[in-house]
Amino acid sequence: MCARTQPEDGEHARQTWYPAPTRAAGGRRACTSGTIGGEVLKRLVPGLVIGALIVGTSAVAAQDGGTLAAVQERGQVVCGVNGGLPGMSVLNEESGVFEGMDADYCRAIAAAVLGDASAVQYAPLTADQRATAIQGGEVDVIFRNTTRTLSRDAAWGDFGPTIFYDGQGMMVNADIGATSLEDLAGATICVTAGTTTELNLTDQMAFLGVEFEPVVAAEIDTVYGTYEEGRCDAVTSDKSQLVGRRSSFANPEDHVILDVTMSKEPLGPVVAAGDNQWGDIVSWVVFSTMEAEEQGITSENIADFAGGDNPVVGRLLGETGDLGTGLGLSND
Repeated sequence: MCARTQPEDGEHARQTWYPAPTRAAGGRRACTSGTIGGEVLKRLVPGLVIGALIVGTSAVAAQDGGTLAAVQERGQVVCGVNGGLPGMSVLNEESGVFEGMDADYCRAIAAAVLGDASAVQYAPLTADQRATAIQGGEVDVIFRNTTRTLSRDAAWGDFGPTIFYDGQGMMVNADIGATSLEDLAGATICVTAGTTTELNLTDQMAFLGVEFEPVVAAEIDTVYGTYEEGRCDAVTSDKSQLVGRRSSFANPEDHVILDVTMSKEPLGPVVAAGDNQWGDIVSWVVFSTMEAEEQGITSENIADFAGGDNPVVGRLLGETGDLGTGLGLSND
């Protein structure tokens, strides 16, 4: 079931979360969502603001049709997310709002393309549903703690900028007393199927000469539920995921994240291959958030920057320049 909440004074509905006309990969219903502070996102990314930050940058010619046209006709961005990872994307059951960095980027895309940060349809995906979802057009973009690799870049679609540079780690039950990967000889280790994590685990343990027993599951809740129940001695994933999921455990203090980094994990968005216009839009929305941070612009002080003398900020806010039209968007 999906929940629905009412708007508070002066803002969009905080969340509308109900069955949508399309489905995510694997038959999951996608649901729609609003946002807190939608007007702020609309101001930060009008017309793909960041494209104007570099003086003399050549604008990309708008293309006919493609994902942008489909999104504008539909009136919503269908965004593939994890849906169960605190800090990245998770549904707050009390408020009905999707929370986390990935969810926020979905809203930023909607703000730039539709002028409405609430116009997002969230499609929760398992790790092994991501490729088919983007290739089959079931989602417009994926923001789902997804690592960019050569094989994925070649086969899945086009990756956007790295939004979080992570590394694979290992979490263990404190009772087993492990402090290194070598201490996990003979251990059972929970891991998510269809991820770089699964391959990295095999490679690292083979290199160290450590034998172990993998316990593999497709659903993230199954992986961590199995571990928390004590059926695995350890669980491995990106460190951000380990921290996020540990925070939801009944006794977080009983679990230790080892001081090891097993891989480099540059996480970023993915779009379908071949649609350069849409890929540019997603990339420049990401860049705009980075520039806003560098300029010290936040949701609370953005009004103080409007109408100022800084030309970079003027272009960032869409007050000057016309590069938005080069991406098929308005400048305001």
